[in-house]
Amino acid sequence: MDDGKPSEPRTKWWSRPSTDRDRPAGPEEDGAAATGVADASGTAPAGPGGTAGTTAGERLPHTTPDGDYTPAPPVAAPPPAADRGTPAPAEPAPPAAEPHVHRTQPLHAPDEYSTPPYGGPGPWAPAPPVQRPVATPAHGTPVPPPYAGTDGHGTAAPPVAAAPAQGGQEHHTDPWPPPHTVPQQHPVPQPPGQTPQQTSQWMRYDPWGAPRQPLSHPGPGQGVDDVRPRKARRGTVLVGAALLALLAGGIGGGVGAYVERNGGLTTVELPQSGRDAGGRAPDSVAGIAASALPGVVTLHVNGSAESGTGTGFVLDDRGHILTNNHVVAPAGSNGDITVTFSGGESAAAEIVGKDSGYDLAVVKVTGVSGLTPLPLGNSDNVRVGDPVVAIGAPFDLSNTVTSGIISAKERPITAGGEKGDGTDVSYVDALQTDAPINPGNSGGPLVDAEARVIGINSAIRAADSGSGLDGGQSGSIGLGFAIPINQGKRVAEELISTGKATHPVIGVTLDMEFTGDGAKVGGKAAGGASAVTEGGPADDAGIRSGDIITEVEGQRVHSGEELIVKIRAHRPGDRLGLVLTRGGKELSMTLTLGSASGT
Repeated sequence: MDDGKPSEPRTKWWSRPSTDRDRPAGPEEDGAAATGVADASGTAPAGPGGTAGTTAGERLPHTTPDGDYTPAPPVAAPPPAADRGTPAPAEPAPPAAEPHVHRTQPLHAPDEYSTPPYGGPGPWAPAPPVQRPVATPAHGTPVPPPYAGTDGHGTAAPPVAAAPAQGGQEHHTDPWPPPHTVPQQHPVPQPPGQTPQQTSQWMRYDPWGAPRQPLSHPGPGQGVDDVRPRKARRGTVLVGAALLALLAGGIGGGVGAYVERNGGLTTVELPQSGRDAGGRAPDSVAGIAASALPGVVTLHVNGSAESGTGTGFVLDDRGHILTNNHVVAPAGSNGDITVTFSGGESAAAEIVGKDSGYDLAVVKVTGVSGLTPLPLGNSDNVRVGDPVVAIGAPFDLSNTVTSGIISAKERPITAGGEKGDGTDVSYVDALQTDAPINPGNSGGPLVDAEARVIGINSAIRAADSGSGLDGGQSGSIGLGFAIPINQGKRVAEELISTGKATHPVIGVTLDMEFTGDGAKVGGKAAGGASAVTEGGPADDAGIRSGDIITEVEGQRVHSGEELIVKIRAHRPGDRLGLVLTRGGKELSMTLTLGSASGT
């Protein structure tokens, strides 16, 4: 501490030396006076009577009236104790004569709780209590009653056997030897008649101290020796767990590899029925397909401008195959036609004859043996609801089998008309079926429950472009149409025999623009001739221009197309009964069908 006026800025309020003024001693001062421990600045707290205690050879300065500090005269230090282990008797120090100092009165009454006022602390505010760390006591320092015989946590401490002092030194056996030697504190003289009090610093709780540390035996706390082995055991357990995990992983990997390569530890066999003889009922779809497939072929047609794929079926063992005219039409006069049988064999084919009005054609393969002709049924025996099976190569998927029923009979449909002159239009009194028919099924057989051909699949009703042949049409929507086999048989026989087919006619030109009910005979034919052919079947029966035909063989006719379909459903030479209206009157007549060459 420097004498005289301080040259540096004054320290903050909590480090200024307190003035010697009359005020009641606080709890901190009483404890400091009792213990005699100096504070951090080297001064002891105030003793009894408000006099501050000092360390050896030093006194607190006094304040002069002008505010300066003057050092107090030194006081002789007490002689050191002869024995470190035994405190020297306290001798009261002679009071030093001090000049009377005029003390400045504070502007407010002293705070009996020693609490600094709010705002900035004044020069008379006491320093705040500060808990300071204490040094470890030397061996033999008395322990206060609340902790005597315990380890600081209420647990009894092991007894310590102290050896008698020899030669002014103390020898002792301590199970916890001190880590270092702590200089013994000089006892503070006590007033006469008072028993030296135990040092109150041992009553304080040190939150940073080791758990269960004996107050009288400094050194490693109890439980330290137990922690180290526990850490070692923990490391051993971790190593063992790691080795066990590696071992388990290796075993698991080996088992997994074995299972993957060998299909399991044991062979798994699921229950399964044995092989049957392969037989099916002849009228089942499987039985019908097995019987009809050998006689169905796939046609690949390549022409100079276009190509296509269709289906056909074998008519006889000479190699004649029936199909649709629009299937072979792309070949033209010099195209190539290849026929592939159900077994995979292929052969070249040539056109025998074709007819666009009936949409039928016959081709022939040569040099092929072992052909399987399909039996022909009778389409007049078919009833609505009969089961049928369609076989073909939709989208070039050969040997495709679909099944359904006959949905309707004698459906008058027209197909073709791409040329625009009407020469390629076909009129069919068709069988309607819901068996799926798609592009590529054209020319294939529609067979009954006995695997007999009752129709030739020729047209489908598409959802986007109406009825027509299967050239570029969309998929099946359950509306397929087949040419009745009775008509197909007659045309096929004519094509094989003569290369051409004949059409039945009545010898009239129809007004196709008529929108009324029935088929109307036109007024004039092409070139100005009469609409009724002179000497023809209609002329002989008495039909005139302007007559409206409403029935054919008892079946109602609603348009000119329907009349053509109904007539072509018969053979030339057949007799037909007609009903017509003339001038509001209904007339009935009969005629014999004539014949015309097809194209």
